[in-house]
Amino acid sequence: MKQSIRHQKIIELVAQYGYLSTEDLVAQLEVSPQTIRRDLNILAELDLIRRHHGGAAFPSSVENSDYIDRKQFFSSQKNRIAREVAKLIPNGSSLFIDIGTTPEAVAIALLEHKYLRIVTNNLNAAHLLRQNESFDITMAGGSLRKDGGIIGEATVSFISQFRLDFGILGISAIDSDGSLLDYDYHEVQVKRAIIESSRQTLLVTDHSKFTRQAIVRLGELNDVEYLFTDKIPPSISQYLQNAKTKLVVCE
Repeated sequence: MKQSIRHQKIIELVAQYGYLSTEDLVAQLEVSPQTIRRDLNILAELDLIRRHHGGAAFPSSVENSDYIDRKQFFSSQKNRIAREVAKLIPNGSSLFIDIGTTPEAVAIALLEHKYLRIVTNNLNAAHLLRQNESFDITMAGGSLRKDGGIIGEATVSFISQFRLDFGILGISAIDSDGSLLDYDYHEVQVKRAIIESSRQTLLVTDHSKFTRQAIVRLGELNDVEYLFTDKIPPSISQYLQNAKTKLVVCE
């Protein structure tokens, strides 16, 4: 069976049953477990299914993927984006680093910098950044999520006290009309505070976010100064032609 036909069959089966284990799919499609796992990873990266340990479920517009899975998706693209962002940040700058696996990739890319003042609500990023002794790292207070993100009213209030040079912002989805979307209302409030407290906001996202759906609106692309991504889908290209946002494609 060709890969494209197999992928379509997987999507149809997952849509029909809601959830199927890897073993179920192996039996249905008569291929090896390794083949099914590769197929599920590809389909999950395209947001056509939701990857779970041991199987797959139909994607949701109200819930994000598991953190461990998100960290693996498009890792090489995220690293390219991170390296380009790091080139724009001078030594001695001040910046926010947001929740998300792409902002975490930026944190790693910044480790060769000197004397950065960093405020973050991302516990994973803070742990990575502490390797550089010249950095001044401040953690925002609030409610700690399982994925290391910190959100809530206390987080918004804390971030709003600052005015920093850059805001490194992640996002879960970008609609064809330029709307910036996420899954968690409380996380969106924190992102909005980062935008308002940054002299320049750098949105960092791989191309898969242009085909995803989420239910909470943060704003629109024109609210940020830069968009760093690895590829621009046709669905958003028309909007970007008239947008004020500077586009950086990290190929």
